[in-house]
Amino acid sequence: MVVGPVSRGSLLGALTAAALGIGFVEMRKQRGSSVDSDRWVWRTTAPDYRDRQQVFGFPRRLVRAGDRVLMVDDWAETGATAVVGRGLVEDCGARWIGAACIVDGLTQPRLRHELPLRALLDVRQL
Repeated sequence: MVVGPVSRGSLLGALTAAALGIGFVEMRKQRGSSVDSDRWVWRTTAPDYRDRQQVFGFPRRLVRAGDRVLMVDDWAETGATAVVGRGLVEDCGARWIGAACIVDGLTQPRLRHELPLRALLDVRQL
């Protein structure tokens, strides 16, 4: 299973899932209360590079216990989105296998190992 945060992670994640022949789930930002909000899992990120916090979630029924989940996004700056993604996956009883992105700009190198995170480029290469 692949999860991808809106919006660029949704595009890259869906393409990755299609290439692998597996399912995809979009991590959405909370935009207000939803009628079925109790059926969703939600988590709030640590402050991002702009010092903003985001609330991400997805329908609980889409990620099941026993699923193996990879998160795909375009850029990792603070790692906050990936940390929240891992928490959401674990809240559903699924197994987090890591995160993949195009550009690794992590400011805390320990997160590369803790998540684990793999990238095509390091920000210093740009």
